[in-house]
Amino acid sequence: MAASTSPERLDALSEVLAENWWAVGLRGLFGVAFGLICLLVPAAAILGLILLFSAYMLVDGVLAIVSGIKAARNGERWGLLILEGVVDLCAGVIAFLWPAITTVAFVILVAVWAVISGALMLIAALTLKIDHGRWWLALGGIASVIFGVVLLIAPVVGAVVLTWWLGAYAIVFGIMLLVLAFQLHGKKEERQTKTPAARSSARAPAKKKTTRAAAKKA
Repeated sequence: MAASTSPERLDALSEVLAENWWAVGLRGLFGVAFGLICLLVPAAAILGLILLFSAYMLVDGVLAIVSGIKAARNGERWGLLILEGVVDLCAGVIAFLWPAITTVAFVILVAVWAVISGALMLIAALTLKIDHGRWWLALGGIASVIFGVVLLIAPVVGAVVLTWWLGAYAIVFGIMLLVLAFQLHGKKEERQTKTPAARSSARAPAKKKTTRAAAKKA
C-alpha cells in the first residue's frame, strides 16, 4: 500500500492527467450535453439508450455464439454459450423493434428492486435499536417502497423521471470534470513556465565555470 501511494507515483499520475487535461474536459462537455438532452428531450434520450442497449446485446450475442462454435470445435462445453448468444440476440431484437416495451420492462425491474430493497430495509429497522437510527432506516425503506409502487403504477412517467435524474447526475458530473480540466490545465501551464526558469538557472553556473576556466587559461 505504501508503494502504491508513494509521492513518485502520485506525481507521475498528476503529470499524466495534466498533460491530458483536454480529454477530461471533453468528457465533461459530453456529460453536460447528455444531461441537457435527458432534461430537455427525455424521449429522445430514452430511445437513444434503448438503441444503444440493443446494439450491445446484438454484438454480445454474436460474440457468444461464435465462442460457442469455437468451443464445440475444440470439444468443450458449448451449450450455455450458444444459449446465452440466442437470448442476447432476442433481447437486442426486441429492444430494437419494440423500444417502448423495453423501457417499461426496465422501469418495472427498477420498481421491483426498489420495493424489495425497501422491504428489507424495514425488516432491518425492526432489529435496530432506536438510538442507533432505527427511524432513519425505516424512513429510507418506506421511501424506497413508495418509489417502487409509484413506478409500478405509472411506468411511463417513471421512465421520464428516471431520465431526468440521470440527466441531472450527468450535468453535475460533467461540470465537476470541467472544473477539474481547467485546474489540470492551470497546473500544466504552471509547470511549463517553471521548466524554462529552472533550465536557465541551471545553465548560469555552467557559464560561470566556463568563464573562469577561460580566464585561468589566459
